[in-house]
Amino acid sequence: MRKFGLFLCLLTAGCALGRDRTVHLRINQLGYRADERKVAVAFSQVDQGHRRFELLDAKSGERVWGPSILGKNRGAYGNYAYHYHLDFSSLRRSGRYCLQIGSDRSLPFRVGDDLYAGTAEIILEYLRQQRCGYNPWLDQICHRGDGRTMYGPMPDSTYIDVSGGWHDAGDHLRYLMTSGNTVCRLLFSYLENKGKFLDRFDYFGHAGPNRVADVLDEAKWGLDWMLRMHPQPDQLFHQVADDRDHQYFELPFSDSTDYGWGKGVYRVVYYANGRPQGLGRYQNTSTGIANLAGRYAAAMAMAADIWAHDLGDEGYASLCLTAAREVYAMGKNQPGCQEGTPCRAPYRYHECTWADDMEWGATELFRVTREPAYLMDAKRFAVMAGTNSWFGSDTARHYEFYPFMNLGHYRLHPLVTPSFADTLAGYYRTELEKVRQRAAGNPYRIGHPFIWCSNNLAAALVIQGLLYEKMTADSSYRELTAGTRDWLLGRNPWGASQFVCIPESGGVTPQYPHSVLAMKIHRPIRGAMNDGPVYASIFNSLKGVSLQRPDPFAPFQSDLVVYHDDFWDYATNEPTLDGTAEALYWLAALSP
Repeated sequence: MRKFGLFLCLLTAGCALGRDRTVHLRINQLGYRADERKVAVAFSQVDQGHRRFELLDAKSGERVWGPSILGKNRGAYGNYAYHYHLDFSSLRRSGRYCLQIGSDRSLPFRVGDDLYAGTAEIILEYLRQQRCGYNPWLDQICHRGDGRTMYGPMPDSTYIDVSGGWHDAGDHLRYLMTSGNTVCRLLFSYLENKGKFLDRFDYFGHAGPNRVADVLDEAKWGLDWMLRMHPQPDQLFHQVADDRDHQYFELPFSDSTDYGWGKGVYRVVYYANGRPQGLGRYQNTSTGIANLAGRYAAAMAMAADIWAHDLGDEGYASLCLTAAREVYAMGKNQPGCQEGTPCRAPYRYHECTWADDMEWGATELFRVTREPAYLMDAKRFAVMAGTNSWFGSDTARHYEFYPFMNLGHYRLHPLVTPSFADTLAGYYRTELEKVRQRAAGNPYRIGHPFIWCSNNLAAALVIQGLLYEKMTADSSYRELTAGTRDWLLGRNPWGASQFVCIPESGGVTPQYPHSVLAMKIHRPIRGAMNDGPVYASIFNSLKGVSLQRPDPFAPFQSDLVVYHDDFWDYATNEPTLDGTAEALYWLAALSP
């Protein structure tokens, strides 16, 4: 029996020797604040639980903390059977460090309280380079002929001026759905973090201060476009161009797409009629316009407050407030969702939630007008919205639950009775708890689903976790929130930050994002957050997605989830306007 036992031990050891014994270490590449919990992840194909990890000074190589045993295997993930949590929270001294297990080391990272300083400004760089019309990043003007109408109350092909705004992602489409939400996130981030945003650029994106915070300059670029999309008190347009844009991969000022009026001339602009639309093979299933109207009203009402009280521009504030009232009324008259309009491809924004948007719009209108009817509406829509979201789900259609978290609950919270405020906080708590339960099943403690644009969901979860703690002083979800933040900043199987140039040096960040500007101008599109990892089943089902270069992350891909840093992977590596803006609030909130 002893000999047989020895044989089994030798056999097991032999099998282990045949596998890669490397230990891979994953950390938040920006680093960790001195007073927060600090947990890295290590993984390997063989059991490493008996080994020890230590913290070294990144410059001198001297040990400054540890060693400490790896201990319990946290389970398998992807192709790796052994994962460990490396907790070094007791280290509070500021400095630059790296983790080490034997000869394997992590990337260097910092411990300190100014880690996030400047990151919000990098996010704004990406938004500036997404501008349509005059683009300061390119110093060029594009899409002068936007646009000619479809589905509106005027004759089809009527010209209206809807220039400006932002390109949605790596393509040149513009959506009120995502751009309106982007403006909301910019204004909300400012309201919650006044004093943290700098003034280094003017309204046109030219270097030089103009006595307006850059975040508000960028918001006004979007607001001005939104006002053009609402040319009359009872009219609203929602989308410029469609998937015919994807025929070519051209710089925006060279766009030669033909929408029926000649190459590179006019582009279509779709009216928000709340009914199915589609000029080609595919149509959407729209049922109303309240989703767009609620967010539009929220953006314009916040703008009215800021321009009146912070910038002293009563004229612009009045213009915004009038637009907020008008479009909110349109939303009440047409409940339901206006989806993105497809043409030749089946992909579109499938938004199906609208009560959350109307709650937010009513809340912001009440804040600026103090009219009781808006507060009554906000409370009614809040109950309708409840916890109807992606939180806790394993999958969802593309943008089905949008925005990816409901800011209306937070903005309404201080305006209502304590019992109703508890109800609102309870909605957040219920959603976070669902995600925490899913997260418990994997070693990264990540609970959002890996659907298309999974990073947007992750960024939204971080916002909700931070806001829930502000609302309640309950820190129960702090670990989930921080872990999701760390996932986005490099504590993931690929060891890759999901932001271009965050961190600015010393990290692994996207080098080949799916962006015509990145490919043809050969400059980094700083601040862009890409779509993020997706289920392998989704990646394998998409049309036209491919890889053009050897995959440096190949050892970390799996049948479960994939991520590629490749120009031609639009599924995981395409930056998005609204997703990037989603991260702005918490990057600013974590800044000193």
